[in-house]
Amino acid sequence: MQIKKFTFNPVQENTLVIYDETGECAIIDAGCYFDYERQELDRFIAENGLKPVRLINTHCHFDHIMGITHCRTKYKLQFEAHAGEAILVEHAVDSGDRFGIPMEPIDAPDSFFKEGDRLTFGNSYLEVIEAPGHSPGGVVFHNPEEKILIAGDVLFYGSIGRTDLPGGSFDQLVGNIQTKLLTLPEETVVYCGHGPETTIGFEKKNNPFLT
Repeated sequence: MQIKKFTFNPVQENTLVIYDETGECAIIDAGCYFDYERQELDRFIAENGLKPVRLINTHCHFDHIMGITHCRTKYKLQFEAHAGEAILVEHAVDSGDRFGIPMEPIDAPDSFFKEGDRLTFGNSYLEVIEAPGHSPGGVVFHNPEEKILIAGDVLFYGSIGRTDLPGGSFDQLVGNIQTKLLTLPEETVVYCGHGPETTIGFEKKNNPFLT
């Protein structure tokens, strides 16, 4: 699998396009907010001959769903998330207002996934691991063969997701990271919702919230 990372919107959120040799791809956490960001995403997809077949989210804080309507419309995709995140989509406009960022209303997710589901595209898949604590229905996506973890805002390079937003819980988040993420192979590469990539091994040894 190949992963292309874009850093979008005023909150500097990481949007991922993940694809394989078939050309089918999944768009993860579509956060493109400005016109030029939407064009950048579309250009990459077109120039690489990709066919988006999934629009999936680790969680649905407003900065991670700014591009959902664009991707739904342009690529005729269904928006998939965990059921616990539906309330965040419903209140996206209010959330944006609190940060001084205007948002258009976003329609509710079309379908929901849960722990253990396999989200397939091309010859590839991502396995859903529920890891709430940053948000009520937050998940991470894992592929053990490729040794990759799409962590959203659960785990960052040297940090963890904030837990002071509605539905957040520090104890729940740290518990999920310790029991579900740090048990993965240390060489697993972690793609974060903000900032650079890291590895499970590095975070086990160096993350001040986890050591």
